Amino acid sequence: MITNQQQIQQAESSAMKIRRQSQLLSSQLQSIRERLYEPEAAKSLKTFTSREVAALLGIAESTLRQMSLDGESAIPDRQDNGRRIYTLHQVNQIREHLAQKRPNEALVFLPRRRAGDKLQVVAVANFKGGSAKTTTTVHLAHYLAIRGLRVLAIDLDPQASLSAMFGYQPEFDVDENETVYAAIRYDDRRRSVHEVIRRTYFAGIDLIPANLELMEYEHETPHAIADGYGRGDEIFFRRLLTVISEVEADYDIVLVDAPPQLGYLTLGALCAATALLITIHPAMIDVASMNQFLAMMSDLMGVIEKRGGTLSHDFIRYVITRHNPNDGPQVNVVTLLRSLFKEDVLAPAVAETTAIASAGLENKSLYELSRGVGRDTLSRALESVDSVNREIFHHIKNVWGR
Repeated sequence: MITNQQQIQQAESSAMKIRRQSQLLSSQLQSIRERLYEPEAAKSLKTFTSREVAALLGIAESTLRQMSLDGESAIPDRQDNGRRIYTLHQVNQIREHLAQKRPNEALVFLPRRRAGDKLQVVAVANFKGGSAKTTTTVHLAHYLAIRGLRVLAIDLDPQASLSAMFGYQPEFDVDENETVYAAIRYDDRRRSVHEVIRRTYFAGIDLIPANLELMEYEHETPHAIADGYGRGDEIFFRRLLTVISEVEADYDIVLVDAPPQLGYLTLGALCAATALLITIHPAMIDVASMNQFLAMMSDLMGVIEKRGGTLSHDFIRYVITRHNPNDGPQVNVVTLLRSLFKEDVLAPAVAETTAIASAGLENKSLYELSRGVGRDTLSRALESVDSVNREIFHHIKNVWGR
């Protein structure tokens, strides 16, 4: 006997079925988010202990305690057990205070770019799924913000995974014309980029979120080129660069999570970028896919340069992700990449760890995780991610002449 539900399903077209399942999943994801972040259904950043703050600032914990007793700079809250806890906003206030108090160490306490330092636009790219592109982007954003830098994260991926990591579910929280598409579109509905930038719960990080409307740019650009948008700043590969230049004074670093394909958005990201990170999982099938990505990218870059585009990156680095150093085939792949690309492969690699997977289940980075994994597991994972981010930041500071 055929049930009513079976009759409905038989009558559905594939499009109708997929749409219905998408709506069911979206509703469930929203429900899960509300349970995770009750009662406001919004993410919030953890606080930091005195020991953590002292380590971040590079000062003795006793010095920090004395500053608190003297009412110097930010005054922390106290837990029931009397321990002092600081928000990241308060940590940044202390950074600014110490930078003014000790001008010779100002760059140590507050390593933001100074007058004359070039804004760093770092694009994270690859079109192979599973390369940890978004995870790399969010961990780098959090690492830099914890160190006092002002970061703008731009989600260029219509799948909006980066937006979700910052607590924005694209179907519910990002309306029409609220992505970067609004600032680079070709018609009279174009908006200022200032109108689509959102503050996040993570002090020091702003976000331009994504949703499926970004695909419109891929569809419209060929028609726009045919209609004459093919010169100067109006050409497709300069539009994102023009948008970023409008907010250059507000940030130290812009991170761009590029789409997993070589479309017009990705080419715009490559042209806007001052640096490029290519994520790679060390398996032969992933390396073969990356090779195709590199071949296609070089061909398209050549086309852009013939059209007057300038592609010059301060550094290009390959980031080894999800690496298991006890896996022989993976070790062989990493050895191959290092022998071919030399110093262009970051020396540290992101280890494959259950900690990152556990954090991902809650749409968190390791820097936000306080439960769910063992302390030792979390410490080893953080050491791995910190090493990678520290080297990337080292390259950025080299560009700034430090």
